[in-house]
Amino acid sequence: MRPWSTPRAAYLHIPFCRTKCLYCDFNTYAGKDRLIGEYVAALISEIERRAGEAGKEPLQTVYFGGGTPSLLPLTAVRRLLIALARACDVAPDAEITLEVNPGTFGRHYLEGLRALGVSRLSLGVQSLDDETLRRLARTHDAAGAIAAVGLARDAGIRSINLDLIYGLPWQTVTDWREHLRRALETGPDHVSLYALMIEEGTPLSTLVARGRWSVPDDDAVADMYEAALPVLEGAGLLHYEVSNWARPGHASQHNLTYWRNEAYLGFGAGAHSYVGGRRFWNVKPIEGYIRRVARRADLVGGEELLAPDAQLGETAVLALRLRQEGIDFRRFAERFGVHPLGRWGPALEELAGSGLLTVGGERATLTDAGLLVSNEIGTRFLP
Repeated sequence: MRPWSTPRAAYLHIPFCRTKCLYCDFNTYAGKDRLIGEYVAALISEIERRAGEAGKEPLQTVYFGGGTPSLLPLTAVRRLLIALARACDVAPDAEITLEVNPGTFGRHYLEGLRALGVSRLSLGVQSLDDETLRRLARTHDAAGAIAAVGLARDAGIRSINLDLIYGLPWQTVTDWREHLRRALETGPDHVSLYALMIEEGTPLSTLVARGRWSVPDDDAVADMYEAALPVLEGAGLLHYEVSNWARPGHASQHNLTYWRNEAYLGFGAGAHSYVGGRRFWNVKPIEGYIRRVARRADLVGGEELLAPDAQLGETAVLALRLRQEGIDFRRFAERFGVHPLGRWGPALEELAGSGLLTVGGERATLTDAGLLVSNEIGTRFLP
C-alpha cells in the first residue's frame, strides 16, 4: 500500500506534566494527574472506535508524545499498546517511541518499557546547564539528565534521543557550544536541536513583553545553529533533517512520516491526524475529551481539507527538510502524477543558481547555505 494514503504511523498524546515550562504552548496541563486513569480509558475507547481508519497495513511506528508520557504507569502503556495492536495491528519490528523527562522514571520503569517493545526514548533534556534549566522552570538538573541517559542505556533501550534548546536570551555561542559538547559526551544515538520560540500566551511571552527577558536576534540564533554543525559532525552524527542528527540506523522513523507528508493517525486530546489530504484534530481540554468519549460524541475539534496544489506544495516544503533525501523526483511523480521539474523548474533553477539548492537528476536538496533560509525557500513552492 502507498504510505501517503494508508496510515502506518500512530501518535498518542499524553497531556500530563509535573510543571508547565515557560516556553511551552503544547496542549499540556500540570496538576491534573488525578485524571490519568480516566484519560487512559478514554484513549483506549477512542482507539477501539477508530479501528477502521488504519486500513489493512500494520503500523510501522507508534509515538507516545506530550506532555510527559513517562508519567504513565507501565500498566497504562501496556494497555494502550494492546489496544493499538487489536485495533490497528502493529508490526513486530515497529519503532515505538516514548517521550520522557529526567526524574520521572527509574531503571525498573525503563526495563518494563523495553519489555513492552519500546525501542526509542526521546529525553527532554533541553540543556545541561543548571542555571538554564532553573530559568526555564525545568524540574531536573544537569546531573539528573546525565543519569537519565545512563539509566536508559543500562536498561537496553535501543535508541536514545536528546532534545536541546538554543537561542536563549542569556546564551552565547561559546556557552551553547560547550553545553552541546557536554550533551554529546553522554553518547546519544540521536539529537534534536530547537531554537527557542516565543509563543503567544506563554509565560515566556509575558516576560519578553515586559522587558524582563530579551531575545537574541535572528543573526545570533543563526550563529548558534552554525556553531553546532561541526560539533555534531565531529561526534559522528549524520545531519539527516534540518533540526535532527542521528547515528546510522537511528533516524526517527515516525518523524520521517511527517517530513514525507504521509498519512498518520493521532489519538488523544488535541491529537492531529492526516489521511487523504484531510487534516483533523481532536478537542483539546482533557475533561472535554473524556466527556465526549464517554458520550460517544464526535471528538473532532477542527479540520481542513487541503486542495491538490496545497498538498503538492506542503510535500515539497517538508521534503526539503530532509538533507540527503530532499524532493525525490520519482517518488513525487508517482504520488502526484506531476514531476517537480515540470512544476517548479524555474524556481529550482534559480535557487540552484543562488547556491541554496543542489538539483540533480533524481532529487533537489538544500545546501548548507540553504539551511539558514529554508523557511524562505519553502514559500517558493506553496500556492
